[in-house]
Amino acid sequence: MEAGPTRATAVQAAFNGLLQIRRLMNAGAADPYAVPAEWERNHVVRAVALALEAAGIAPSAVDEEGQRVATGYCVGAAETPGVARVEWLGPAGSGAAYAEQEALRRCAAVVRRLGWEALEYRGPRRRRYLEVEPPGRGRA
Repeated sequence: MEAGPTRATAVQAAFNGLLQIRRLMNAGAADPYAVPAEWERNHVVRAVALALEAAGIAPSAVDEEGQRVATGYCVGAAETPGVARVEWLGPAGSGAAYAEQEALRRCAAVVRRLGWEALEYRGPRRRRYLEVEPPGRGRA
């Protein structure tokens, strides 16, 4: 999908659809919008990426050769099933590593407002990342 108004409109429509899924599937909750729906729990990576982009946070991107060409969030599956890993990545020399702490804090704030749990970790070369999971998952 291309960037620009068409993509922004499509992302917002998809996010509004996600909110409607929450309204319908979480009807028994005190606030059905404050808890991830079953679809989101089964598609954590997609749900988290959609929430971040709908909040106006830009995704990172790669070109046809797999070279990173844009700085932004990158969501993938974590090692633990049902958990998403959010990283802040950019092209070589972009300074993404210096911006990652603040950028990941913005990402964490977005997903937490939507009822997800977000924990920050440090990985190889002390790079920060988030692990995002549904509430009450109770990892051991």
